[in-house]
Amino acid sequence: MRGAGPRGATRPVLRDAAHQSPKAGQASEDAGLAPRAWCRLCGVFVIELIYKASLEKIDAHMAAHMRFLNKYYAAGNFLVSGRKVPREGGIILAVGADRQQIETLVREDPFHRHGLADFRIIEFRASQKAKDIQARIESS
Repeated sequence: MRGAGPRGATRPVLRDAAHQSPKAGQASEDAGLAPRAWCRLCGVFVIELIYKASLEKIDAHMAAHMRFLNKYYAAGNFLVSGRKVPREGGIILAVGADRQQIETLVREDPFHRHGLADFRIIEFRASQKAKDIQARIESS
């Protein structure tokens, strides 16, 4: 997985987890907290899937991809996901301890394992959210 660097150059997107440390007085993921409890300490990520295979091949692996998604919804890592319009890939909004954890999850996706899609991971620090976010998601 590679990301764009200055002036469109590609650069490795792996980053050492040592650069991610909790604030003083806060527990870390290793403290055994449930995913939702440590989310305040982790990053938020947009995972973009860009299909590079025919939709016929994508559809042949869709059930396995859905099992992958459901596994990480249950684990608390995935927040929302869906197909891009037009259907050229998908988007997953995720939380994780660090970028390395998200890259590890992505490597489990059948679309990645079978070379059907490229993946772009964008990390951002969520600083605001809508108070009625659940209602907005359900009404869309």
